[in-house]
Amino acid sequence: MDSRFNQFKEKLEKSFNNLKNEYQTIRAGRANPKILDKVLVDYYGTKTPLNQMCNFSVPEARILLIQPFDKSAIKDIVKGINEADVGINPNIDGDVIRLIFPELNEERRKELAKDVKKLGEDIKVSMRNIRRDANDFIKKLEKNNEATEDDVKTFEKDVQKMLDDYIKKVDEAIDGKTNEIMKL
Repeated sequence: MDSRFNQFKEKLEKSFNNLKNEYQTIRAGRANPKILDKVLVDYYGTKTPLNQMCNFSVPEARILLIQPFDKSAIKDIVKGINEADVGINPNIDGDVIRLIFPELNEERRKELAKDVKKLGEDIKVSMRNIRRDANDFIKKLEKNNEATEDDVKTFEKDVQKMLDDYIKKVDEAIDGKTNEIMKL
């Protein structure tokens, strides 16, 4: 049963890590290469992740510099960024591509904060589904006489405590990202 408990904990951890990765792709007015993680470029007929084709640097707080390994792929990279709809227009500057992050207006900040909250709530729902699966598992064991009623109560209590801890982490992540976005 301990191995099964650890499996549920791993699922909760994966859900939380997915949330953190999603939050890294939300731009908060500062240059962050993570917003390009989902960009795929048609490179010689193959959809290739942008981060496998380029080096990124942040020379200034709101400028992201993209240096392709293959200079002939610059036009394909620009096309891939535009198709990914990251909300920033790439500018070709010789052998590099510049992404200039505009200041976010208050309306856009509020919109992003709503998105952050919605993502957090979606992760909470998935975590509650993980708890439900864990509870269904232990009840099935009890039904098959593989676990006692006390084992079931203890397991359910432990799963609920673990879920509460992760929900608290999600709430902290929501607050942290919202504060980062709302800062002027």
